[in-house]
Amino acid sequence: MSNEAGFPGGSEGSAISDILAIDSLLSAGELAVRERVRDFTQQRIRPGIAGWYDDGVFPLELAPELGELGVLGMHLEGYGCPGRSAVEYGLAAMELEAGDSGIRTFVSVQGSLAMTAIHKWGSEDQKQEWLPRMAAGELIGSFALTEPSAGSDPASMKTFARRDGTGDAAGWILDGAKRWIGLASVADVLVVWAMTDDGVRGFLVPASTPGVAATPIGQKLSMRASIQCDVIFDGVRLGPESLLPAARGLRGPFSCLNEARYGIAWGAMGAARDSYEAALTYAQERLQFGRPLAGYQLTQEKLVNMLLEIQKGTLLALQLGRLKDAGKLRPEQISLGKLNNVREAIAIAREARTILGGNGITLDYSPLRHAANLESVRTYEGTDEVHTLILGQHITGLAAFR
Repeated sequence: MSNEAGFPGGSEGSAISDILAIDSLLSAGELAVRERVRDFTQQRIRPGIAGWYDDGVFPLELAPELGELGVLGMHLEGYGCPGRSAVEYGLAAMELEAGDSGIRTFVSVQGSLAMTAIHKWGSEDQKQEWLPRMAAGELIGSFALTEPSAGSDPASMKTFARRDGTGDAAGWILDGAKRWIGLASVADVLVVWAMTDDGVRGFLVPASTPGVAATPIGQKLSMRASIQCDVIFDGVRLGPESLLPAARGLRGPFSCLNEARYGIAWGAMGAARDSYEAALTYAQERLQFGRPLAGYQLTQEKLVNMLLEIQKGTLLALQLGRLKDAGKLRPEQISLGKLNNVREAIAIAREARTILGGNGITLDYSPLRHAANLESVRTYEGTDEVHTLILGQHITGLAAFR
């Protein structure tokens, strides 16, 4: 049986594994948000995730439920958005990713990327048109930045928007290709970043616009309960109202990426914790040579090493959240959290699988699914190498990207 019930032994097991009493650092309101999202994960994600992952489908029926749960654009204020704190959003991301990275990724693409771009850089009319229904999960957004030949280096993007006409009524004609674009094939609107004669600009492109074609990427070994696409823009004509007026240069998309990276630092610890819990439960129940696996020194060492990194990584995520809520969070701090927590989460998921033995390669158990998903999480929103270079530049004062 898969361990899908939180820390072993319910609240008692949670207290045993929370050696540093991290829960004592959370307010009653923060704990309430966490428990509400944890319950949603238990009731709506865990029962179906093995099947969705095996079938390679994302459960679109969850979109309005996630809106009702209040996790879409969770950190944004106004326009029907929940307006919760950074720590509350982080706790929600952690619980959702304990279910599956694909579900947390949906929330990140919708809220941290697409909705944040509109909220931060859009006009008042654009905000009123899109944000309330996106917060409710009635409309789905996508965020189109990376390209077949421009992943870690978005400044080299080839997608281009040229002016169509003159004066204030001039529109745009968009041509190009994007790759690894989350939710594009099911989106109602795409936030598209394109080069123009004035540098990189952002555009809101309704998915039904002629010339837009999104094709899901298949045969994936990771993030199978999620949607990533190739998107082609072929002579797409846009009105002047499509431009995100306040977004100029790569600062526009990068500000959104940092929101997503922050959520990942929390989410990765959810996947790690779930992997640890699965291994701990299995080790306590599985008998080998007449005694539980948990009674062997090698097994205990593995479990302790997992818990060490989960406790440290959760404290790191919480510190990032407190800094963010105080308006003091810096990009290099986000890079530290994303780099460390995803890297450690992959190691924990892989180690947890070893305790499960051969049974661990089936979808009855979560660790190998988490490990596979985390390979994608490790790559998107900045690879290990990119975040290493961001931190290297910070500590040395020298850029080494080229």
